Amino acid sequence: MKEKTVSKIYAQSLLQLGNEKNQKIVDEFITLTEVINKVNHLENVLFLDVFTQDEKKAVFGDVAKKFSFSQLMTEMVNFLIDEKRIGLLPLIVKELVVLDDEMKGFLKGTIEGAEDNIDPSVIKQMTSFLKERLGKEPLLKYVKNENISAGYRVTVEDLQMDASLDYQLEKFKQSVISE
Repeated sequence: MKEKTVSKIYAQSLLQLGNEKNQKIVDEFITLTEVINKVNHLENVLFLDVFTQDEKKAVFGDVAKKFSFSQLMTEMVNFLIDEKRIGLLPLIVKELVVLDDEMKGFLKGTIEGAEDNIDPSVIKQMTSFLKERLGKEPLLKYVKNENISAGYRVTVEDLQMDASLDYQLEKFKQSVISE
């Protein structure tokens, strides 16, 4: 939990500084994450303790030059290396994306259901309902859930709407028991 809190603070600071300097800091960190995911050796150098801080900084410096990363991003990654907090990088990137989406008025969420695919019109209806209710544009992704018999469960941040058959039966069961 502490790491998540620290990562969120770093992300908020980075986003604020990036906005002040008109830099697309989120895009840069996403690019770095994609490069780390593609190049296993880079991931090893940055995240394994067998390499010294100087080695990590030298390798990252080469990557930063190749991709023309901003000074702000380069200094942040070097800071994380110096403070032996480079392991927080994936959490920081995740928080950056979430905060950036919030600033742009987007909310990410999931629709869970029993089917392999969902009718696009259902997604459209749910999106418009949530937009009206929350005042922000939700970006919904469908996920098949084996535990749902029929219907859908929609989760956007801490809001959950459950229109699944299982939930309805459970509500009915509780109402019968309570009477």
